[in-house]
Amino acid sequence: MNHEVTPSCRPKLDDQPFIVSFMPLSCAFVNLKPGVGKTTSAVWLAHALHELGLSPLLVDGDPAASALRWSELAGGFPFPVIALPVGDVHRRVNDFLGNRQAVVLDAPQMEDHPRITRSIMRYAGEWIVPVTPAPIELDRMAPILGEMADVQSLRAEPARTAVLLNRTNRPDATRTGPDADAREALTERGFEVLNTQIARLDLYAQSFGNSVQAKGSAYMDFAEELIERQDEA
Repeated sequence: MNHEVTPSCRPKLDDQPFIVSFMPLSCAFVNLKPGVGKTTSAVWLAHALHELGLSPLLVDGDPAASALRWSELAGGFPFPVIALPVGDVHRRVNDFLGNRQAVVLDAPQMEDHPRITRSIMRYAGEWIVPVTPAPIELDRMAPILGEMADVQSLRAEPARTAVLLNRTNRPDATRTGPDADAREALTERGFEVLNTQIARLDLYAQSFGNSVQAKGSAYMDFAEELIERQDEA
């Protein structure tokens, strides 16, 4: 049965801060709600990192296993995809790393699967929240700040956090228009918004089940921005 995650009904947080062994890049896509482009972004980012030579591992934490199914329909991805829809993802990922240089984690919606999502957030060094620049989506953002604060308390080091504007009207950031208004509103609410934004294109919307070539796409810019953020950290 689905349930809303609220301060009064959040699951009890367990044990002490979990220390993750060093990884050059580990990124999780998280949101309270479904349908915001987490899986699409995770798959495209993993391909972009692969094309940049970073040898990623893609972790599908959603019980729906959309990323895993995508790789099956596409005849396989050029990097491993594993399904870990469990509440102790943070303890299991390193068992599958080998010499991989990056981990991309696709989390389920927190409102339905809080334990899995929180575990993924305990592992990842970067939390990315995909958001469509629409008023109803922006209005849903406030509760996630409290969720992030709760999980940060379980980490030995705080995770970096940022919003990825997804399905935008324009491919690049502008000073006016709905995308710019969304950036301003999110910044005022305490969110850091990435410079890269993902335009509303069939290239991404219709890509499920197909092979992906990230070169020349916004996701390549996204991957490069994440690498720069990692280097700065």
